Amino acid sequence: MTQNSAMPLSLAIAKSVESYYRPGMMLWHYEHGLVLYASLKSAAFHKDESVYPWVYSMYDRLIAEDGTIATYREGEFNLDQINAGRALFPLYDKSGEERFIKACDKLRGQLVRQPRTKSGVYWHKEIYPWQIWLDGLYMQGPFNAEYAMRHNDGDELDDVINQLIITYNTLRDGRTGLLYHAYDESRGQRWSDINTGLSPHFWSRSIGWFCMALLDVLDYTPAGNRRRGELEDIIRKLAPSVAAFQSESGMWYQVPDCQDSVGNYLETSGSAMFAYFYYKGVRTGILDGKYIENARRAVDGIKRIYLTRDENGIYHLDGICSVAGLGGNPYRDGSLKYYFLEPRKRDDFKGVGPFILALLESEMAESST
Repeated sequence: MTQNSAMPLSLAIAKSVESYYRPGMMLWHYEHGLVLYASLKSAAFHKDESVYPWVYSMYDRLIAEDGTIATYREGEFNLDQINAGRALFPLYDKSGEERFIKACDKLRGQLVRQPRTKSGVYWHKEIYPWQIWLDGLYMQGPFNAEYAMRHNDGDELDDVINQLIITYNTLRDGRTGLLYHAYDESRGQRWSDINTGLSPHFWSRSIGWFCMALLDVLDYTPAGNRRRGELEDIIRKLAPSVAAFQSESGMWYQVPDCQDSVGNYLETSGSAMFAYFYYKGVRTGILDGKYIENARRAVDGIKRIYLTRDENGIYHLDGICSVAGLGGNPYRDGSLKYYFLEPRKRDDFKGVGPFILALLESEMAESST
């Protein structure tokens, strides 16, 4: 499939994904939902009607008439499985099919029963008791906030906001202003500091998830909400802290504060998330316009270093950390060596999805000038 060179890049990459990601290949997991949601967002802005039928066809096979979701495992209480539900809202809005909203109700049902830390934040998964992972705030927060908005549930929205604020205050490093990857309230994990409960290092993508969660939750937070300003303050505090670790390439390293460590590398997904954070933060009036330059440098760096196009005109994105977690079996200790040696994967949706969103924000910025 040859891509039209005049097509906006966010849309061209979405169409590239469509060429190799076809009906029957979707699993109910966050990165699948992320790349499809990002593609819908790009198509909506650029008024391209060809993307929706593809996204619909991907979800169509998974959602039964009663809202049951194939391959979704509610009993795991796994926050990662909530994010794939974000695309259900636009699918319902366009199709009018009640099954999509019934599926949202099932996901919300998991969150009603999701275990929490004593501080009030959801456990990341049932198999990770008493643990807050930055990733989880993105996995459930924007979905939960939109669900609350659509049901006029101010109490639930306040809960979403409260979890973001507690997480920021709990995982923030006072010296750098960055957020550690995770926190174990029980101090039972080998990776957790016995005094603070925090994991040993910062991970760019986990911070990126949190940055995106803040901005996306604000999309569903009314201007008059009493705690909206607290989220905006957190965004303004994170912006210079994250910018301080941007490399000369424009990208961020896998472990952002250890640029000179052997084995560290420029990582695509975290860099794309930070670009999105800066572009959208400026667009929404929360961040100073000077941060546009940080966003541009990030996108330019990713395009220069990791974006390629094959002989068929299909775009490919490299430099993406496939996965990084903590604990489990085999045990992940959160050491520098661990973060450096986790596999990297081309076209991993955990990088492609955020890059589409970052490009879309760049295209929106260009259209407004």
